[in-house]
Amino acid sequence: MPLPQVLVEKTPGIAWITMNRPEALNALTPEMMNGVKREVLAADQDADVGVMVITGTGRAWCTGLDLKSLGQIQFSGGAVGPEIDEYGRSFIAAVQNASKPVIAMVNGFVYTGGLELLLSADIVVAAEEARFGDTHCKFGIRPSWGMSQRMPRIIGLNRAKYYTFTARTMSAQEAMQFGLVNVVVPSSRLRAEVEEICQDILRNSAQTIAACKVMYNQGWQTTLQEGLENVEYKLNFKIDDTDQRLKGFSGQS
Repeated sequence: MPLPQVLVEKTPGIAWITMNRPEALNALTPEMMNGVKREVLAADQDADVGVMVITGTGRAWCTGLDLKSLGQIQFSGGAVGPEIDEYGRSFIAAVQNASKPVIAMVNGFVYTGGLELLLSADIVVAAEEARFGDTHCKFGIRPSWGMSQRMPRIIGLNRAKYYTFTARTMSAQEAMQFGLVNVVVPSSRLRAEVEEICQDILRNSAQTIAACKVMYNQGWQTTLQEGLENVEYKLNFKIDDTDQRLKGFSGQS
């Protein structure tokens, strides 16, 4: 019986979602993408979960689309087609639209479609040996899950062009220097580091975090002035724990 392509573990406040095809370096199948999306949506509705972590089994976080498992794809203009695109885009939308933070715990290689998925995470923590690369141009496949728009905004336009056009990889330290990764640690400390970050998040106001995530994500897609006027100044959110959290400042008991 085949092993499940997505594993889920829950510890207090945290949902750990693991892509589980180590024999294929966690290359993506529709089943895997749909499974991760389903678990992200479920965790977002779970009152006992405050943070989600997405990681991979084995030597890779995710090495992109598994073309072998999909059979004969009829590429048109270098595109994988609307059916496959729907899986990737809906995975990314679930992560970005989740009200709770999503941390990518990068245990190894991240390539191409995997990199497109990674760009949707809120926080990225990587093991020292992790490597990141975009091989779309190597194989004559154009990005269609948002990389051409997200990666330049995160690491800079010319740097994004350099890594895409050459298909070269960047180290975890380089990725952190460029702004793609937040923290780099030895692999032996990877989970412990992520747990510490999760605990810092869980101590804060979940409603305020959700509001800030919306404002950051919406504002990122606009000019500064539009973001101020249409996002930060206008949007309203339910945040009802402010008084409780301010009691220490007001002298209330």
